[in-house]
Amino acid sequence: MKKRWLRRGVFTVILTVLPCIPALLPPPAQPEAAPAMPEVTQTAETEISTTAPAIVENEGGCRTVYRVLQTKTGEIAEIPVRDYLIGAVGAEMPASFSMEALKAQVVAAHTYAERQAAHAAGRTDLKGADFSDDPAQFQAYLPENVLRERWGENAQTCFDRVDAAVEEAGNLLLEYDGEPIIAAFHAMSSGKTESAEAVWGKDVVYLRSVESPYDRDAPRFEDTLTVPAEEVFSTLTGAHAGLTAGGDASEWFGEPVRTDAGTVLQIAFGDGVFTGQEIRSLFCLRSADFSVDYADGAFIFTTCGYGHAVGMSQYGADAMARRGYTFREILAHYYPGAELVEVE
Repeated sequence: MKKRWLRRGVFTVILTVLPCIPALLPPPAQPEAAPAMPEVTQTAETEISTTAPAIVENEGGCRTVYRVLQTKTGEIAEIPVRDYLIGAVGAEMPASFSMEALKAQVVAAHTYAERQAAHAAGRTDLKGADFSDDPAQFQAYLPENVLRERWGENAQTCFDRVDAAVEEAGNLLLEYDGEPIIAAFHAMSSGKTESAEAVWGKDVVYLRSVESPYDRDAPRFEDTLTVPAEEVFSTLTGAHAGLTAGGDASEWFGEPVRTDAGTVLQIAFGDGVFTGQEIRSLFCLRSADFSVDYADGAFIFTTCGYGHAVGMSQYGADAMARRGYTFREILAHYYPGAELVEVE
């Protein structure tokens, strides 16, 4: 049956620039047993097509379940949409975050699932599923019993908060040109989000760089990793065949070329050039906004932010929510030009 959308129109508030802030609020404390903020490997990490085939619909006009491939067993579980959203939001965002931030995450998670399911046809690795529970390829998802175990003594409070967010926003999707958007999100930017073009090489109109200054007060906003020079040499020469680097190790790296938001586009090493994303991947850095220093026979990588920096910043969303912004305004800011629609 044809899906019927009840459009609410383009957002009335597009926050192109966040106001200047005299002081940043401290990040919220997570419950004792709450999971740590995860690294988000989200939609556009593997798929950034700006068009999508028509969504496969169940009778009645919209999905009632998602078919999720269980990576541990190889079985496909049919999970009601509401339960899936609770499991996805609980896995991707601390339940201690503000309610408006949780609602924004619900919409992003729902949009992500709908778009991925629409692209699932023909993927032999999914065995007929809409997507899998593998967070390295898709959105993270944890069943209720696992979430409750992680949340520990705060389990009921955490569950009730996520459940309430799903109740409020679980019937909403973000669209562009009538299709679910690439609802990319990440833990925190370096103060300004990145465009899809800068990170993945393809322009996506609603994934543009926007200000996100509140991120600078997030925990572990700045992080360092020290790697022995010989390990750096072997890793990078092994990654690029024929690459050489001689002389003083302190001169192996050149000055990085960056985007306006800080992401390293490319950096010279010896007689070769690497992208910032390559360096991030090879050394498991928290972000591609990094600097490199040399001291005592080792390289020190200093990163800002956490994640690919495209789309919604989760810590930024939480900080906005604590300053009175609604989830609609948060989504309008991080996905400019996207349209919020209600599904039956």
